[in-house]
Amino acid sequence: MKAAVVVFPGSNRDRDVARALTVAGAEVAMAWHADAALPAGTDLVVLPGGFSYGDYLRCGAIAGRAVIMDAVRAHAARDGLVLGICNGFQILCESGLLPGILMRNSDLHFVCRRQCLKVERTDTAFTRAYKPGQVVDVCIAHGEGNYVADPETIARLEGEGLVAFRYCDAAGDIAMANPNGSINAIAGIYSPGRNVLGMMPHPENLIDDLVGGTDGYGLFHGLAQAA
Repeated sequence: MKAAVVVFPGSNRDRDVARALTVAGAEVAMAWHADAALPAGTDLVVLPGGFSYGDYLRCGAIAGRAVIMDAVRAHAARDGLVLGICNGFQILCESGLLPGILMRNSDLHFVCRRQCLKVERTDTAFTRAYKPGQVVDVCIAHGEGNYVADPETIARLEGEGLVAFRYCDAAGDIAMANPNGSINAIAGIYSPGRNVLGMMPHPENLIDDLVGGTDGYGLFHGLAQAA
């Protein structure tokens, strides 16, 4: 697996993602927002977390129009894998690769804590290392993670099985564990071909017991084996 981690001005989780992929066995290269092409042989593109372009206009709005995003869209159109985490999810929505938008958290507060997620399906390159319905412990850190879309889009995402993760408690109950007000507790979604995943939580935070858990490692391990 050859992965390219795109660095925008204001990215701050690029090295964490690169380390997670490397530990999982992927070959990782860094790509710059002004590059016109991805590194040769790229299988997976990752848009990391952070505050690209200072979150001016809207979170991810400027990054979604960066030069390299033309190459990312072309890569996705060829069924190449694309992963957007936190700010990367916002960029995917702003660039048109995923539907909907990420709004201010419902309580208007930045939230930074550990958070359980329910894995909705495991027949994708991103979730192949998990079990259906598995509850995983990861981390969240965002002020604009409230996923919103029109009713038709939500119905399509739900009907076509394109919800990747939902916020939940340790028992898998989504009723009382929504940290930001996202519709249907949505924490991540797929493109129709399930080769593009956007998610607000940070799996790269928990890949080593030394920092308190390894539930995030499965995502990167599955991707490293998916080339």
